[in-house]
Amino acid sequence: MPLPRSTQQLLQLFITGLLAALPLAATLAIFWWLASLLLRWLGPDSLVGSGLVALGLGLGGSELVGYALGIGLVIAALVLLGALVRTGFQQGASRLLNNAMGRIPLVRTVFDLTTKLVDLLRQKDREGPKSMSTAWVHFGGTESPGVVVLALLSSPEPVLIEGRPHLAVIVPTAPVPVGGGLLFVPQAWVRPAAVGMEALTSIYVSMGVTAHQHLRQRR
Repeated sequence: MPLPRSTQQLLQLFITGLLAALPLAATLAIFWWLASLLLRWLGPDSLVGSGLVALGLGLGGSELVGYALGIGLVIAALVLLGALVRTGFQQGASRLLNNAMGRIPLVRTVFDLTTKLVDLLRQKDREGPKSMSTAWVHFGGTESPGVVVLALLSSPEPVLIEGRPHLAVIVPTAPVPVGGGLLFVPQAWVRPAAVGMEALTSIYVSMGVTAHQHLRQRR
């Protein structure tokens, strides 16, 4: 039995409004998820948050006030560090820090890796032989259709695995692209991608929603 015309119009209006609200709802849901994640990592009950509370308890009487004051002290310290970096203080301090960390075997390895990751974030879209680059990884080969992944090429220099040249690529995770997996794939599977670092980050953070903006004219 067909619905009355007035009911159909109301249903169409409801569906139109629902579709119009979906992008906003999805955006709010993503930011709510990120906020809850940060709260678990940095909230007053977390390990970092308890340290911030302890840092500010000397100035505030309550735990909440101490937490807020601790965040304020950290922000002020970062601003001061930024001012020192602008004045050139960073170069001398970096040499001292690198020398100190380089004397501790296990810490040295982690510190070197962290420094390289920070340098990668700083370089943005700068080109150069030492920079990571974006690449398309065609699983199964470029000649046969299959899964294609937008990844980071760690180095253009291949390594031999069982006599075949392979390239090391990092496949980020969405929506937090700082994680991911390191894969060694056959060199023939990898093709350069005309996609900058900022575009790659945008695509993964948005879980592919912004892909059409950056890949519209790509092949």
